This record gives sequence, C-alpha cells and structure tokens, in this order.
Amino acid sequence: MAESKNGSDYYGMKKIILNICGLSCVVLAGIGTVVPGLPTTPFLLVAAACFAKSSPKLHNWLLTNKVFGPIIKNWQETRTIPKRAKWISLITVILVATCSIFTLNNVYLKAMIVIILIFPIIFLFRLKETEAL
Repeated sequence: MAESKNGSDYYGMKKIILNICGLSCVVLAGIGTVVPGLPTTPFLLVAAACFAKSSPKLHNWLLTNKVFGPIIKNWQETRTIPKRAKWISLITVILVATCSIFTLNNVYLKAMIVIILIFPIIFLFRLKETEAL
C-alpha cells in the first residue's frame, strides 16, 4: 500500500480498524448483557479506549449511552466497577470454568482452563468496587 507524504493513509486505516474493533466490542457487550458467561464491562472499556483514539463522535455516543455510559464514566473517573458487576463476573467465570472442568475428560484441557482463568479471576478480585452507580 502506497503511503502519502504525511502518512494520512496509515492513520486513516488505523482509525477504521479501531472503529471496527470498538463497534465489535459494543456488540459483544450488548450480547453479554443477556448471555451468561459473556462479560460486558471489559468489552465496554476496550470499546471506549478504541473510540477515544479514533472517533470522538462514537466515544461521546458511548459515554452518553443510558445503559453503558455510567459504567465507563465510573471506570474513567475512579478506576472502580460496581460491586454487583464485580461479583456477577467472578461467579460467572467460576461457574463456567467449573462446568467446563466437569464435562471435559482430558486432564490437560482441564489444567489449561484453570491456568487460563487464574489471571482474570485474580484481576477481578483485585478490582476496587463501588456500591452502586
């Protein structure tokens, strides 16, 4: 791909990729509001980060959204998540992992699930929490 003198082709492509990533995360967060085991908050935070670097219009739309906006604003201002969201996330991850471990026959797959999920569980446990939004 030929690049123009000022590199605008590169930055244009970067914005498009960030917008697609952000919109995909918003869709996944929306699905996560109704599908057990699929988190909402991490996808929203990634979407907000993508939009902050690529589209002020989409970033503002996300921050002013009635459902998603308060969670993102709270994270940006205090680096905390609602207590309820934290515990629902933890319980969901642990339940899904437990179900997976009991349904799998391969000991290596069971070990891999435990190893992979240790880090998100530790991360969630360490998050500071607010009482409510």
